[in-house]
Amino acid sequence: MKDFYSEWLDQDILAHQMVPVIGELWNRQGIEIKVFGKSLVDETPLAIIEIVRRANLICEKELPFTVLKELLDTISSMGLGLCKIDIGKMLVRYQDNGDRFQSPRQFVRNELSEEFFNTEWGPEKPKDVVLFGFGRIGRVLMRLLIQSTGPGRFFRLRAVVIRGEGGEDDIEKRAELMRHDSIHGEFSGIIEEDIENSQLIINGNCVKLIFCDNPADVDYNAHGLQDVVVVDNTGKWKDKDGLSQHLREGVSHVVLTAPGKGEVPNIVFGINDEKIEDGPILSCASCTTNAVAPVLKVLSDQFGIVHGHLETIHSYTNDQNLLDNYHKTSRRGRAAPLNMVITTTGAASAVAKVIPELKGKLTGKSIRVPTPNVSLAILNLSFSREVSLEELNDFLRQTALYSKHHKQVGYTKYPVVSSDFEHSIYSGVVDSQATIVHEKHAIIYVWYDNEFGYSHQVKRLVRKLCGDDVPEYTG
Repeated sequence: MKDFYSEWLDQDILAHQMVPVIGELWNRQGIEIKVFGKSLVDETPLAIIEIVRRANLICEKELPFTVLKELLDTISSMGLGLCKIDIGKMLVRYQDNGDRFQSPRQFVRNELSEEFFNTEWGPEKPKDVVLFGFGRIGRVLMRLLIQSTGPGRFFRLRAVVIRGEGGEDDIEKRAELMRHDSIHGEFSGIIEEDIENSQLIINGNCVKLIFCDNPADVDYNAHGLQDVVVVDNTGKWKDKDGLSQHLREGVSHVVLTAPGKGEVPNIVFGINDEKIEDGPILSCASCTTNAVAPVLKVLSDQFGIVHGHLETIHSYTNDQNLLDNYHKTSRRGRAAPLNMVITTTGAASAVAKVIPELKGKLTGKSIRVPTPNVSLAILNLSFSREVSLEELNDFLRQTALYSKHHKQVGYTKYPVVSSDFEHSIYSGVVDSQATIVHEKHAIIYVWYDNEFGYSHQVKRLVRKLCGDDVPEYTG
């Protein structure tokens, strides 16, 4: 009879042994270890076991912990340079091809190209990142950027600009908002207040708090900041004229965490991030656009989208009222925690800007609902050819596993609900159990954490702007 508890103990011991190896690789060498897109950096042994178990269900294979640990130890001994390695996908390859090699080391060496062994690669100094605004997206971004700093070769989060003059206990209040979050839980790390120097020390990173209303009035040089990437998450300025207020000597790029207007390029990372060359002002579009654009892109390429309708079931946001009150948009004036509110969405037209072949083919509407986070996009699509349920779901599963969009598109076989997707690293996750297909028509349900998943997309763009385009092994 199988001894399940002994098997569990063996996995737990191996996971405990993996934690210091993963930490050393990341913090000393800048090597990030992942399992099917999910980073293992700063994860607990139990979380590592859970991540591997979820990967088993996605890839429909058993990933043996003993072999996973063996591959990790091999990687740590090979003197690699800055890189990212998806050890879960490497293990799948090893299961299929490992018997052709004399040792795990020989297999790993065969899988990794020469660029993975370049220990001299990287910029001379990191860029300075500044968050302009400290609301919901700003605070989630701070968490993700601090977590992603590693050895600090590419960027360092150096400052947060907060609109207003700042009160006597403002810094303490901001620190508390970082430490505790009603949706995302406690911050994983140490936050210290340095009142005298108006800064927070977050996991050893000194982050200056600058109080200023007008972007044009911030003197970054006076604070010792150079080659700055400004991330504007206030949503107050959305066009080129407004966002240009951030530009001055020492500022290389401005990134907007909202849909850009006019000439501002809207970028969905993984779809059209080559547009970072279009100028110093860039937009990361909206959370919904980031959730659906990658799915729509792969479906359009594979099956041909004739027309479709996008309906979003979206959590309420800060632009709505807690209780009934005046609002410039009539329905959004009604109490957000008490009502479902029909409203407009610009996601359909925004998708067409990112995927030009879909221009004129999509309509869209949104319903705001009484949940604080995690939203759902329903894609009602007509294709140019017939497709079966099995073919469609398998295509989306393969996309999530092996395509270039694997960071954006997730896939699940679980009977899930919205709270299961809090802290999802993906732009959107296809709910395969909910997919409906009839001849040339399909309805596809895509879940997304409209705060955390979207902020991951912003983080990816910021890292690329900072030159963090290290070689990545994805199987």
